[in-house]
Amino acid sequence: MNPLFTGCATALITPFKNGSVDWDALDRIVDNQIENGIAALVAAGTTGEPATMTWEEHLNVIKRIVKRADGRVPVIAGTGSNSTAEAIEAAKFASDTGAAAQLVVTPYYNKTSQAGLVAHFNAIADAADLPVIVYNVPSRTGLNLGVNALKEIVAHPNIIAVKEANDNVGEAMDKVRVCGDKVAFYSGNDDLIVPLMSCGFQGVISVLSNVMPAETVKMCNLALENNYHAASAMQLKLLPFIRALFSETSPIPVKAAMSKLGWCEEELRLPLVPMQDNTRANLYAIMQELNLI
Repeated sequence: MNPLFTGCATALITPFKNGSVDWDALDRIVDNQIENGIAALVAAGTTGEPATMTWEEHLNVIKRIVKRADGRVPVIAGTGSNSTAEAIEAAKFASDTGAAAQLVVTPYYNKTSQAGLVAHFNAIADAADLPVIVYNVPSRTGLNLGVNALKEIVAHPNIIAVKEANDNVGEAMDKVRVCGDKVAFYSGNDDLIVPLMSCGFQGVISVLSNVMPAETVKMCNLALENNYHAASAMQLKLLPFIRALFSETSPIPVKAAMSKLGWCEEELRLPLVPMQDNTRANLYAIMQELNLI
């Protein structure tokens, strides 16, 4: 098993301005991420708000990020859908852009059975040349990918990794125990980066690193170097900020933070709305404590 990356990848926000994608801001964000040592970038993942983009916008965001990265780091395209056929179509386009892999979330709303999950991921992996990172995020989809189904899924040679965004650390450990010799594992929870890396995860696909790329990279690198004392100290120090970044539905808080730092407008698309006053005040207070503002 040779991981696509180790350490920190950023699940990029998509900056909007006056109702459209702010391409200049996106370029600046991509450059800043790479300059700060990020190992990979996720384009149009959940944090990038693809649910409220047109398909043309969604696919053009992937294309733009691949072009701007220009081979400096691998770009992982968000292609997931609750329609298997739609995910396959998105994967074909992403492959043509030069993306290195695709991030495929478990089907949401219509959901499925564990057997349906196996069929869904196998169909996507069969249809596209682009390697698949399986994304399990029960809090968003209402569906948890279990250990036994995952064991079947990772037997496919085109499945290369798992992004596990599940608070059940015991189950995450079971997945590494059963499947860790076949695929890489990345945390999808910023508050569990170091604990999960201590149990065999290769890194994180992070929201935090939008705002603090260098610090998130450093924390992951310390864990990769088995310096868990220092890595844990960073995890604990950043925990209040991580919680503030998820005090409302993501990416509402991370966009507020990025806007405060001047990276983008604080523009979201309905049904997402700007932060409430109390959560915003707490976010900014913690940013001041961390000398971000």
